[in-house]
Amino acid sequence: MTKSVRRTRFEKVAGNRVSNILKNLDSLEKCSNKNNYEYSQEDVKKMEKALKDKLNNILKSFSNEINRGKDVEFKF
Repeated sequence: MTKSVRRTRFEKVAGNRVSNILKNLDSLEKCSNKNNYEYSQEDVKKMEKALKDKLNNILKSFSNEINRGKDVEFKF
């Protein structure tokens, strides 16, 4: 079975975007070097919350799309 155009496009676009995010996270990790930067535990917690919240929202968005139309309708 061949892949649909939409599937192929998703794999290409999503793969590139995830790779870019991972590269940016590697870049952010470099900010952890205390020899070059000054930050507090509160700063780290704020970053962690922002990253987790965004990731959770993104994953929820995908889950909502997968489950769209699968809601059980109530009828008498």
